[in-house]
Amino acid sequence: LLQTEQDALDWYERQDRVVTPEFIAGIPWKRIKDHPLDERFIPILIYMRDVERFTEIYTKELYRTPTMQDPAIKAFVDRWSTEEPVHAELLDRFLNEAGYPTSDKWYEEAKARIPRSYRVTNFFTPMLTNGFGSHFSAVHMTWGAINEYSTLNGYQRLWETTKHPVLEQLLRGIAREEAAHSFFYWSVARIKLERSSFSQSLARFFIRNFWSPVGQGTKPKSEADVVIKTLFDGQAGVDFMQQRVNQQLQRLPGLSSLTTVTDRIAAISLA
Repeated sequence: LLQTEQDALDWYERQDRVVTPEFIAGIPWKRIKDHPLDERFIPILIYMRDVERFTEIYTKELYRTPTMQDPAIKAFVDRWSTEEPVHAELLDRFLNEAGYPTSDKWYEEAKARIPRSYRVTNFFTPMLTNGFGSHFSAVHMTWGAINEYSTLNGYQRLWETTKHPVLEQLLRGIAREEAAHSFFYWSVARIKLERSSFSQSLARFFIRNFWSPVGQGTKPKSEADVVIKTLFDGQAGVDFMQQRVNQQLQRLPGLSSLTTVTDRIAAISLA
């Protein structure tokens, strides 16, 4: 296991970019229309596109907290925040090639639709979290790990469900980068949690009481629920998220009792 934040950064920086210009050029974009795509997946692709692009917003939020005073986390976030928008642009291109044209100003329009409640919360949250100083970094890293693992496995469920070969090729490349992001977040969360029982208590409290699925907040809860119901419907979907995401959460020091992710998925998937 990695021992320090710098170890995690060194590991991450050894990971080559997957979504390179060569990878993008190798996608058979013109063949996308040759394969049917159920329209119920269009809102899912739009949700994922927007959330990937909203990394800019999340990065600005982090910069207002002591978490970004950790040099290893800062170096990671600076690279992570350049990779995610590329994923968004590729998803947008797929939508257009699939026959669902989007606006040239889709990002500005998506930002304009961010609920007012999020803007208010975003203004006050750093005032709360900063009071805990560096202890809150463990919460940020744990939260990030859950969301990155959720994103990674959401992409897998999407390509398995749509059975669209070009979308699968695209998402597999994106997922490989998301896997690297997931491991960095999880590793640093583990390192920080191991050092402090107070950080463990803080993480348990905030994840149990305030965690929401990736994207919820900048996107309405109703849209997050549609993504969950479409990709993780039924007991099989709940079990998938339990094994792939919630168990990763439970492997972190002091968090073995948390079932937050499974509970949230089950509330929608089994409704």
